Amino acid sequence: MSAVSKRVSNKAGNKNVQAHTQTNSIVHPRYGCMIGAAYSVAAITRGVPIVHCGPGCIDKQYFILCSDNGNQGVGYMGGGAIPSTNIGENDVVFGGAPKLERLIDASLKIMDGDIYVAFSGCSSALVGDDVESITRPYQNSGLPLVYVDAPGFKGNNLIGHELVVNAIIDQFVGPYKGRKKKGLVNLWTEVPYFNTNWRGDLIELKRILEGVGFTVNVLFGIESGGVSEWKSIPKASFNILLSPWVGMDIVRHLEEKYGQPWVHFPSIPIGEESTSAFLREVVEFAGNDKEKAEKFIANEAKQYYYFLEHFADFFSEYWFGLPSRFAVVSDSAYNIAFSIFLADQLGLIPVKHIITDNPPDIYRDKIQELYKHLSEGISSEVEFIEDGYLVEQSLKAADFGSGAPLILGTSWERNIARELGAIFLEVSTPAMEEIVINRSYIGYRGALSLIERIYTPTVNVF
Repeated sequence: MSAVSKRVSNKAGNKNVQAHTQTNSIVHPRYGCMIGAAYSVAAITRGVPIVHCGPGCIDKQYFILCSDNGNQGVGYMGGGAIPSTNIGENDVVFGGAPKLERLIDASLKIMDGDIYVAFSGCSSALVGDDVESITRPYQNSGLPLVYVDAPGFKGNNLIGHELVVNAIIDQFVGPYKGRKKKGLVNLWTEVPYFNTNWRGDLIELKRILEGVGFTVNVLFGIESGGVSEWKSIPKASFNILLSPWVGMDIVRHLEEKYGQPWVHFPSIPIGEESTSAFLREVVEFAGNDKEKAEKFIANEAKQYYYFLEHFADFFSEYWFGLPSRFAVVSDSAYNIAFSIFLADQLGLIPVKHIITDNPPDIYRDKIQELYKHLSEGISSEVEFIEDGYLVEQSLKAADFGSGAPLILGTSWERNIARELGAIFLEVSTPAMEEIVINRSYIGYRGALSLIERIYTPTVNVF
C-alpha cells in the first residue's frame, strides 16, 4: 500500500532518511483519507453517512479504520451498509449530481436513521458537483441532512472528523440562546474507529467524570444518547478536550458559536496520578463540589493501589528480566499518554517516540514540549514519521541496551519488533492481529489492563 503525503523533515538528520522522503510517497499508511470521517457519523447512534465518491473509496476506509484496526465491526451503519453513489467515468464527464440526489432520496426512504450526512469525495469535488446546493432543499424541508465537503486530497480522516463535527453543529444543532446547564460538559477526545480502543475509552472517561459530579455528553458510541445528546451540546457549561491537537477546531468553534469555555488536556490520563490530576483540574475549572470529587478519587486510588501492590510481588521477583527501555509508535493522542505512563508510573526508560498521524505544523512544537516532562528529570525527543520504512530504520538505529525492549506500535512494526527481540503490543492504527471489543488502557482501570498486557509475554521467559 502506498499513499501521497506531505513529507516532514527527520529531526535526527539521517541522510538516508532524508533521501527517502524526497520520493514524496509513503508505505504502510496509518490513517484514512478525509472521507473516512464517514465513520465518525457511523459512530453516532442512528447516524447514516452517505458518500458521493468512487466505488473503492469508502471500502478502503472500512479496512484501515475497522477491519484491520482491531476487527472492531461496523455495527448499525458502516462497511457495506454505507450508501454510496459509486460514481464512474460517465459521472465524471457529465456530473454526478443527479445520481447523488437519487441516492439521498433512496437513503432517506430505506435507511432508518436520525441524522444523515452527505460527503463529497475526490472525484465529485474535482468535477465540481455542488453537494451543498443538492442538500439545501432537504434541509429547508426540515429533514436531518448535513453535507460535508471531504475530498481526500484536502487531508486525512482526522481533519475530516473535525469538519464533520462542526458541520453537524452548524447545520443540525443550530443556534441556541438559552441557559447553560450546570454540570453538563461536552467531551471531545479520540476519533471513533481510528483510535482502536475508542469505545472502551469513552465508557471509562464518562464513568470517572460522572464519579466526580458531571453529566457528560460523549456524543459517540453506546454511552451516547444519539441526536438528542447532540442537540444538547449548546446547553453544556463547558467543553473538555482530551487530545494533543484533534478537536482544537471543534472547541474553538463552539466557543465562538455558543460562548462556551473549554479546558484542554493534551495527554489522555493513564494510571492513578494522571487520572486523579485530570479529575481535580476539571473539578477546579468547573467550581464543582471538591469533597464529593475527592471521595470518588480516594476510592478509585485505593482500588488501583490494591491491585498494583499485588502485582509488585511479580515485579520485584523478576525485575532483572523485564524490559527496561521502550518505544512508542502511534498517533499523537496515544503516544504521549503511553509515554508518560511508562516513564513516570512504571519507571521505564524512553528511547523512541514516533508520531504517525501527521499533526499540522502549528501544533508540533507544543507536542514536542510535552516530551520534555515525561517524569521528574526525564525528557525525550519525538519524531514525526508517517512512512513505515522510515519508522523501521529509526527503530533499528535506537539503543535499547542489552535487554529485550518494549515496543508499543502498529501491525506494521510487528516484524521489526520480532527482529529486535522486543515485547510488542499493537496499540494504534492499524492493528490487524487484535480483537478489540470493549478494551481500554486509560484511567484507573485501563492502566491495570495495560500492565497485564505488557507483562504477560514475559511470563514465558522465566
